[in-house]
Amino acid sequence: MRNLFLLLLAGLLSFGFTGDKTTITVKGSDTMVILAQKWAEVYMENHSDAAIQVTGGGSGTGIAALINGTTDVCNSSRPMKDKEKEQLKEKNGSTGIEIKVAKDGITIYVHKSNPLKEISLEQLKDIFTGKVTNWKEIGGKDQKITAYGRENSSGTYAYFKEEVLGNKDFSAGIQTLPGTAAVVNAVQNDKTSIGYGGAAYTKGVKTLKVKKDASSPAIEPNKASIMSGTYPISRYLYIYLKEKPTGALKTYIDWILGKDGQKIAGEVGYFPLK
Repeated sequence: MRNLFLLLLAGLLSFGFTGDKTTITVKGSDTMVILAQKWAEVYMENHSDAAIQVTGGGSGTGIAALINGTTDVCNSSRPMKDKEKEQLKEKNGSTGIEIKVAKDGITIYVHKSNPLKEISLEQLKDIFTGKVTNWKEIGGKDQKITAYGRENSSGTYAYFKEEVLGNKDFSAGIQTLPGTAAVVNAVQNDKTSIGYGGAAYTKGVKTLKVKKDASSPAIEPNKASIMSGTYPISRYLYIYLKEKPTGALKTYIDWILGKDGQKIAGEVGYFPLK
């Protein structure tokens, strides 16, 4: 009997049995993982009846999981596309619920030894489409540029391609990495490097001010410029749901949008909505 009981218990655990806890699954943006994990950690400390499971994989992966019904919450660093909303509607009868949860600025990372202090959107476009391949072409040292970017499932990749590259293709020479932390680590250890990602990851690298065009002022990605939208590549971070939240999920979302959740967004390195 004891062995039978242990087998039954193991079966319950393998199917995610959590007693009286309500499980909320969160999946998507790698940019938002550190924020989503911190939200979950702090919330669960004060709500013993909640079990929040957070995984990354990229905004596109999270949106696909939402469409397929394998996650309760999708984190996305880009807006859902119309075709994705239509796919969600086909599966669920609704185009879903979009909730802005924080602000971010796409930050340009270079090695600490790089002498440049600023860069324009046009120069970024030229680098990441392969038109410019040496730092001396934009006022830097005579060194070949090594550019690091994100995989195409990333919302940051999609945003950068649309807003900076004007929907032109990335150069085949871009070294793609699975997360922003990996991009920062690569830039930190490569004197010829440049990369991009969320503002919360800027540790151990130098960040460049960004100019909208050649005649515009160079803007630093800080709280004031990102909150006001004067930083040229500011953006919102989003949560997507299949439908209007109720019960435990609504309580959690309300907490994220409230004083405590927004305070955490600022502490992690992003910027609260208010």
